[in-house]
Formats: sequence, structure tokens, C-alpha cells
Amino acid sequence: MRLHRLDITAFGPFGGKQSVDFDALSAAGLFLLHGPTGAGKTSVLDAVCYALYGSVPGARQGMALRSDHADPRTRTEVTLDLTVAGRRLEITRQPPWERPKLRGKGSTVDKAQTWLREYDSVAGAWKDLSRSHQEIGEEITQLLGMSREQFCQVVLLPQGDFARFLRADAEARGRLLGRLFDTQRFADVEKRLAERRRTTEARVRDGDAALLADAHRMQQAAGDAMELPELTPGEPGLADAVLSAAAVARSTAREQLAVARCRLAAAESAQAAAGRALEDTRELARLQARFTQARERARLLEERAGAYHAAQARMQRSRKAEAVAPALQLRDDAEAEHDRCARQETHARALLPETYADAGAAGLAAAARRAAEELGGLESARRAEQRLAALLAERAGLDRQERADDDVLADAEQWLAGWQQTRAGLQSRIDAAQEAATRAEQLAERREPARRRLRAARERDRLTEETATAADLARRAGQAVLAAKEHWLDVKEQRLEGIAAELAARLTDGEPCAVCGATEHPAPARKDAGHVDREAEEAALAAYQQAQQRQGDAERHLAAVREALAAATAEAGDDPADRLAREADEVERLFATARRDASALHAAQEELRAAEQERERRSADRQEAAVRAAARVGHRERLERERALLEEELAQARGAAGSVAARAAQLERRAALLTDAAEAVRAAEDAAQRLKDADARLADAAFRAGFDTPQAAAEALLTDLEHRELQRRLDAWQAEEAAVRAVLAETDAAAADRRPPADLATAERAAAAAAERLRAAASACDAAARRCTELDRLSARAAQGVRRLAPLREEYDRVARLAALAAGTSADNERRMRLESYVLAARLEQVAAAATARLRRMSSGRYTLVHSDDRTGRGRSGLGLHVVDAWTGRERDTATLSGGETFFASLALALGLADVVTDEAGGVRLDTLFIDEGFGSLDDQTLDEVLDVLDSLRERDRSVGIVSHVPDLRRRIHAQLEVVKGRSGSVLRRRGH
Repeated sequence: MRLHRLDITAFGPFGGKQSVDFDALSAAGLFLLHGPTGAGKTSVLDAVCYALYGSVPGARQGMALRSDHADPRTRTEVTLDLTVAGRRLEITRQPPWERPKLRGKGSTVDKAQTWLREYDSVAGAWKDLSRSHQEIGEEITQLLGMSREQFCQVVLLPQGDFARFLRADAEARGRLLGRLFDTQRFADVEKRLAERRRTTEARVRDGDAALLADAHRMQQAAGDAMELPELTPGEPGLADAVLSAAAVARSTAREQLAVARCRLAAAESAQAAAGRALEDTRELARLQARFTQARERARLLEERAGAYHAAQARMQRSRKAEAVAPALQLRDDAEAEHDRCARQETHARALLPETYADAGAAGLAAAARRAAEELGGLESARRAEQRLAALLAERAGLDRQERADDDVLADAEQWLAGWQQTRAGLQSRIDAAQEAATRAEQLAERREPARRRLRAARERDRLTEETATAADLARRAGQAVLAAKEHWLDVKEQRLEGIAAELAARLTDGEPCAVCGATEHPAPARKDAGHVDREAEEAALAAYQQAQQRQGDAERHLAAVREALAAATAEAGDDPADRLAREADEVERLFATARRDASALHAAQEELRAAEQERERRSADRQEAAVRAAARVGHRERLERERALLEEELAQARGAAGSVAARAAQLERRAALLTDAAEAVRAAEDAAQRLKDADARLADAAFRAGFDTPQAAAEALLTDLEHRELQRRLDAWQAEEAAVRAVLAETDAAAADRRPPADLATAERAAAAAAERLRAAASACDAAARRCTELDRLSARAAQGVRRLAPLREEYDRVARLAALAAGTSADNERRMRLESYVLAARLEQVAAAATARLRRMSSGRYTLVHSDDRTGRGRSGLGLHVVDAWTGRERDTATLSGGETFFASLALALGLADVVTDEAGGVRLDTLFIDEGFGSLDDQTLDEVLDVLDSLRERDRSVGIVSHVPDLRRRIHAQLEVVKGRSGSVLRRRGH
């Protein structure tokens, strides 16, 4: 980072506009910023910090930025021109400003504003980058690679802070180093390890609790015959104790199962014997009951013998009556037919007039013939009546046509009345669709540019990330160059220190020395261990040159990426990719909407064409309906004349009837009734004769079958149901008689009847007792088997849980050791140092080493800063910092240094810390440094040595600004920036060349 120019307006003690040309001041490498106390020397540094970060250093943040000497109409403004990471930038910041109103009285507040510009070397002009406070802050922080606190400690070296740091205790040093090196991530690692330790410990405890729960279940399954280990979840040895107790419980359960199986076998044998005895007793009881029942059934058969013989006689009479059954059936059929015909005759005569009540079949037939002849004479009148109906239907059709035409006329008139409005609506739709088509063409031209900008924005975002990566590679290459250069210089210095031994190796007795010219060499220098020769120095130089080559390649790659990024940015602008994507999507959406609206053009044109065709059709329909209405008038008159003639003819033909059809229906009904009555009379006469013949045949059949009367034969006849029932009773009596004789003839039943009665209850009680003993033994055996199975299952589950828990317990042990080690509570951590403290100690050690290189030069090789890991406080290692005095060879506390010694020691510490923080922040080149006060405590010799050290910083192409009011520095440093204070505010003046 190199500062070029600073413009200050109405800021701090500066009432007007002041400018600082850092390029002119930095030409000599070392410049002085001086002025009386309170003039505003530190305000120049505050302005630099405010321009970069939008706030002043922490100790002065509460101070007002606006100058009390400024004109109320002049706005406070700070503009800084600088080069960082190879980019020339200009930052302008304006804090909030309470200004007078342009109109009226009072004041108003303008909000803070920020501008960021970049110089385009190709175009030779400044290009705006951003006006966002947040974006500019993120951009500057990323380019500088350090926060505001780090910048204030690295670039604006506050000597008072480092003097306090030099004398501070370990806790204060830790807070400062923690802010500078951002070691919060290591504290987060400690916290994360502690959280993982608690989490894994909880999981181990949960696993042990589940294992103990399984142990309790095994104890319940074992019937409390299992002793549980007296251990709590998380204690070591719990898993082995549970598995051992489970093994003992399983062995006991298997022994109990073997005993239960023996008892079950004995109970099964006893139950089988009792079962056989019960079966024998039941069989004896069955045979005895069977024989007793057979004797009782034989007695009952003897009592029912009379009923059996009567049923046999009844069956014989039924068989005789079966010969008379056909004659009986014939007579019943004739009687039923006679009754039916008589009823039909009575019904037919009831439908006739009284004049035909006593007429015979011949008279009724003659009357039917006369009615048929009269019906034939009405055929002509019926045709006339049908023609009249057709005329009426035709006239009704004309009426319907008239109504339909009226509807057509009304519908056509109504539709044609709205034709102009319909046509105007369709034409407006056509016009809108044509406009949409035009809009779609315009949007089509915007689609591709929007897509190109979106692609460029995405390329810009990708190149931004690639730029960060390339910048990181360039930074690491720069670090490698610095390391290689430092290594080369160290090797070169070692070779120079041992150059005497290298020259002594070329001495020969009697030959003059190339240095002093003496021919005698009494004590030539000897090469010690680790001597560096020319080859080592040249190898270190070659490594340094190679590192420079790699740095050049990395910087060229970075430049190429930045050039591509600039091209993409020029194409896409500063708009975010997501916003360009939304704009492109909006254009696409509008284009799609316009195309969709334009696609309705053809449909609207077709609707208009169809509407015009509909208008022509409805106009034609209206004209045709008017023509049909005129034709219907003459047709209706002809129909009326024909109707009058037909009605006169029909009035004569139908007589008293309502119509010819009614008269014909009367005649048809009369002829049909007379015909039906004649047929019914003849059928009744025939049925009476058949009934008389059936009575004669029945009387003859009953006499031949042996019955006195037909009635007796009918009574002896059985129905099929009665016949089957009587036969069933006869067969049942015979079957019962045969079964009783068979049982009484059985020898087993007779022998059982002679034995004593069977005691079935006693046998059943004995069998039940044996079965109960068997069930108890089986239940005990099943319980023992289930106990074994459950114990095996729970043991396998516990063993699986132990196996599953083993990696977790190992993880817990590992995490617990790491957490204790990181927290400094582990016995393995000998110095009981926390991880964050360890990292800070390493950083402090680097700072001490970097500071010592300058402190030794400032103190003429007397003082060396060393880091100490001695324990402080509660047995934890601190961040100790001691100074080694080469004159006494002793190591002492930094608090024992004098005022001047404290100044150059703190200055060396500040410079060393700046180098380490710079490397830590990403290797950003710091070409401009400021050192604030502290030179007044140095004597002339020490001041010269300090200035030599500061002047050596130019080896890295740095310029150093010293802020001091010491008069002697004005003679030693020619490039000066003087701050002159006055009643109207301070002003800046550049002196020297």
C-alpha cells in the first residue's frame, strides 16, 4: 500500500481545504510530520484512517470529525489517493453534515456519503466503482487484508501503546495479540472440542444407560437371580460387568430348563396312564348305558304295537283307493270347468243390454252379425274424419311456422342491432394484438443484450473469485521472495562473518597476507562448524532469484485476470448478477407476454370474419322469414274452406256420438260383447254335459274297488305327504325294532351290564389332576425356555450395544484428551497452556525475533527480545516477554528498561509486529508507515542508530513518516510536513526537497 495524496476539508483542526502530497514527501524515503502540541499532527493520521475505514483510531472515536473553524456552508470531506494490490484507487468520504437550509431559517442534516473510484491507465481517466458504504468497506478491507485495529497497529505505529505492551502482563498482551492476529478461531476450536466432549460423553452415558436398562430387563427375566454391577453410566468396566452377570444368569437359566424338562416328562407319563384308565371307564359306562337303553326301547315298542298295526291297515285301504283316484280327478276337473264356464256366461250376459238377457247362443250370434254390417258402412266417414284431423294439424303447423319465423325475425333484429358494437370490440382486439406484435419485436431486440450483460456479470463474479485466488498466490509468492531474500542475506552475513577463515585457508608460510601483507601467520582463523562458503551463498541467491521469477509469473497472471475482470466489468457494469438475471427474466417475461398477446391476432381476425358471415346469414334469415309469412296467408284460407265441408259431412255420419270414431267404437264394442256372450253360452252348455258323464264313471269305479260310495273312496285316499309320513312311521318302527334286537344280542354290552356300575367321576377327577400336573410342568418348562430365550436375546442385544458403544467410547476418550489438551487441563500439557495462548505465544515469538533484528542495531548489539513460556498465575503458561542484556549476560524484565531504552525497544517491537501482522494478513506491501512520537527520550547516538534502522526500511521500498516535535529531527530529516496552528485553524506546509 502506497499513499499518493490526501485532501482534507473542514476536518479536525483544519478549517479549510489542506492537501498532502505523499509522493513528494516519500521521495527521500524518510519524512517528518512536526508542529506544536495541539496543532493537528495526529489528525493527519486520523484522516488517513477515516478515508480507508470510515472511522478514526479507537482511542479517538468519540471525538467530533468536523472542524470548529470551518465555514457552516463548507462540508467536511476527506479524499485519499493510494495504490493497493496494484490498483490505483481514490476514496472520498463525507460524514453526516448539519448545514443551514437553502431556504428559510434553521438547519438540515445531510446523510454520510462515500465514493470509490479507480484510475484506468488505458483510458487515462478515473472510473466510478461504487457509492455504497458497505461495498466500499468490504473492498478496502479485502485489498488491505487487515482490519482497522490491525491497520492502526501496523501502519500508524502508536509508540505509547507499544511501550505499554512492552511492560504489560500476559493477559493484556494476549488481548492485543488476539485482536491483531484474529485467534478467535482457535478459541472456537477449544469451545468446539469442549462441546464435542460433552456431546460424546452424553452419548456414552446414554449408551451405558441403555446397557443398564438391558441389564435390569435381564434381571427381571432371570427372576431376580441376577446381581447387577454397582456402577453408574459412564464409569469404566460397566460393559464387562454387565456381560459377566448376563453369562451367569444364562447358565443358571439353562440348568433350571433341564430340571423343568425332566419334570415335564414324568408328568406326561402319569397323564397318559390316567387318560387310558379314563377311556376304559368311559367305554364300560357307555356299554352299560347302551344295554339299559336297549331294554327301555324294547319296552316302548311293545307299548306302541297297536298303533303300528292300525297304520298298516290304513296303508292297505289307501292302496285300494288309488284305483279310484283317476275317476275322482276327472270328476273334479269337470266340476271346476263347469263352474268356470258358468261364471263366464254370467259375466258376459251382465255386459249386454236387458233385451238380450234370455237370448240363446244363436240369437246372440245373429245380433253380432247385424252390428258388424252397420260398422262397415262408416268407413267413408272415417276417412273424412282423418282428413279433417290432417287439416287441423296442417293449420297448427302453419301457426308454429309463424311463431318460429317471428322468433327468427326478433332474434335477427336483436343481433343486428348490436352488430356495430360487436364489430368495434373485435377490431379493438385486432388493434391490441397488432400493438403486442410490435412490442414483441422491440423486446426481441433487447433480449440478447440483456443476456450478454448477464453472462458478463457471471463472468465478472467468477473472475472476482479467481482474482482473489491469484492475489493470494501472488501474496504467497511475495512471502516466498521475502523469505528467500532474508535467507540469502542471512547466508551472506554468515559468510562475511566467516570470511576470515576462508581467507586464512589461502595463507602460505612466507607468502604475504592479502589483507595485512605480513609473511608470518601465527594464529590463522579456523573454519568452525556450519561454515558457509561461496557455493552456499550462490545457491541461496539462485533460490531468491527463482522466487522472484515465480513472483513475477504470479503477478503477471494476476494482471491478466484483472484485465479480464475489467473487460467483464465494462460489459456488465456494477450491477449484481442476480439483478441482471431478474432484468433478463423480466425482458423474457414481457417478450413472452407480448408474443402471447400477439398470437391472439389471427383468432380475433377469424372471429371478425365469422361475425360478418353471421351478420349476412341473419340478414338472409330475416328476408326468408318475411317471404314465408306472405305465402302462409293464402294457404290458411284454402284450409278453412275444406274444413267447413268436411265438418258438415261428419255431422250426418256420427249421429248422437261425439265423432265417427266414437260411433265406430260403440259398434265394435257391441259386436264384440255379443260374440263373447254367444261363445260363453255354448261353452257352459258343453261343460254341464261333461260333468254329468264324469259322475257316472266315478260311481262305477268306486263299486269295482270295493267301496260303497265314491265319498268313501275319496276319504280312504291319502295325499303324497300323508302317504310319505305314514310310510316313514312304519319304517321307523321296524328300524327301531331291528336296532333293539341287535343291541340286546351284543355280547360286550351284555357282559358290561353284568359288571358293577362304572365310576366315571372318580376316573375323570384322576385324569384332570394328572392333566393339571402336566400343564403346570409344561408351563414351568415353557417359562424356563422363554427365560433362556429372553436372556439370550437380551445378552446378544447387550453385546451388540457394547460393540456399538466401543467406537463411541474410544471417540469420547480421544476427544476428551484433545479437549483437555486444548484447554490446558491435561497432564500431558506440561505448561498448562490453552490452544489460543499457544498460538499467541508462537506469534509473540515471531514478533520478538523480528523485533530483535532491529533492536540489536538500535542498541549496538546490546539488547535482545526473547519470548518466555514461564508459568504465571494459576499454573498456566503466559505470554512472557524478556530482554537479554549482552553486557551482563542476564535476562531481565522489560519493565527495568529506561525511558530511551523503552522507546527504541517498543519501536523495534512495533516494526517487528508490523512485519508479522503484514505476513499474517496476506503479505500486502506496506510502502508507507507512520511512527507517532517518542523520539525526545533518545540521546544523539541512539537517535542516529534509530534513524539508521528506519532509513533501512527503504530497502523494501518503504517510506516512513515520523510524527514528532523534537527540534533535532528537523535538522536530520530534510523532507518535512509542518502543521501550523492559528486562530482560524491549522494549515499544512511542506518543506525540504
